[in-house]
Amino acid sequence: MNAPVTIAKSSARLARSGPVPLILAAVSVSHLLNDLLQSLLPSIYPILKGSFGLTFAEIGLIQLAFQLTASILQPLVGTFTDRHPRPFSASMGMIASMAGLLLLAYAGNLAMLLLAAAVVGIGSAIFHPEAARIARAASGGRYGMAQSLFQVGGNFGSAIGPLLAAAIILPFGQSSISWFVIVPLVAMAVLFQVGRWYRDHLEVQKSILRMQDVAAQISRPEIIRAIVVLLALIFSKFFYMACMSTFFTFYLIDKFGVSVRDAQIDLFIFLGAVALGTFLGGPLGDAYGRRKVIWVSILGVLPMTLLLPHVSLAWSLVLSVGIGLVLSSAFSAIVVYAQELLPGRVGMISGLFFGFAFGMGGLGAALLGVLADHTSVDFVFQVCAFLPAIGLLTWFLPRTGKDARA
Repeated sequence: MNAPVTIAKSSARLARSGPVPLILAAVSVSHLLNDLLQSLLPSIYPILKGSFGLTFAEIGLIQLAFQLTASILQPLVGTFTDRHPRPFSASMGMIASMAGLLLLAYAGNLAMLLLAAAVVGIGSAIFHPEAARIARAASGGRYGMAQSLFQVGGNFGSAIGPLLAAAIILPFGQSSISWFVIVPLVAMAVLFQVGRWYRDHLEVQKSILRMQDVAAQISRPEIIRAIVVLLALIFSKFFYMACMSTFFTFYLIDKFGVSVRDAQIDLFIFLGAVALGTFLGGPLGDAYGRRKVIWVSILGVLPMTLLLPHVSLAWSLVLSVGIGLVLSSAFSAIVVYAQELLPGRVGMISGLFFGFAFGMGGLGAALLGVLADHTSVDFVFQVCAFLPAIGLLTWFLPRTGKDARA
């Protein structure tokens, strides 16, 4: 029996061995809760800016403290858990997130805000690699769909964060952030049950990964080139996403005079579009090929980003939805494409790409904050409009799976 047939049969056996849809739903919900906590931070930047008299550069530095911590630690956590799986590590990450949340609620100066952001980043670094691995293990072979479901949970959490910030933190102040400690407690309870399921399926999953590693047909130089290209695409995507998630509220307030509350609602709409695009990207990659989805997503958004700084408020909101929908569809396809290049390194790849995405988002927030201080938020959007042109590098990705047969 050849390796692909064995892999398919083992994957099917894995799917039948437990409540896979329930596990996928649980991992997605836990990702929602995790990223809801993270999204509270950028959602309250206008509040912190007024309370502490922060500059745009200092706001970017807070975002950098959060995202750079997660960026550095995630590949290390993923590499460690590839060799020594820890089924319950995702639930343990929520302890750090809860500690960071409480620090954020009672921080009295910039140093404490930076520490709080870094501790939340540590929680994120522990959560993401193992949770992504569990989603793949519960996929039954539909890896793009599973990754999309996992991602869409996080994106919905990111979208809900600004809404809750507007409804709770804006009227009740910074200390009301502590009310959200219920969120990581619920997530820990869910992830503990998920960890029990994964613990019972580790041996089957290891055998599938070993067979996939043997069946890999792409040469090492091609793999290295592909990983470099994918990281460049992540750079373009998340630098632009940092522009939108960190500065879109300021852009709407400064250019069109909207209120803080309305700007936060508009950010929620944009992040909702991001969630929908993420949901669609994985299944489309399963059906038509991940390389095609990456092409359309990264490069296809370019006309909209170029138009955004030059249109009215109404068109800005319409374009923001289109940008969120199209640009976000790439991430699931990129992660699964990379996992298929190195199937025995699922944790390392997940940690590398989640971590690099976080790092680029944090670096983007910091650098764009400095640029906004020296120019304007409007100028930042004009500069970032050209970032999706980096999507042309998709040409250098090797054709695999359905792309190879096209």
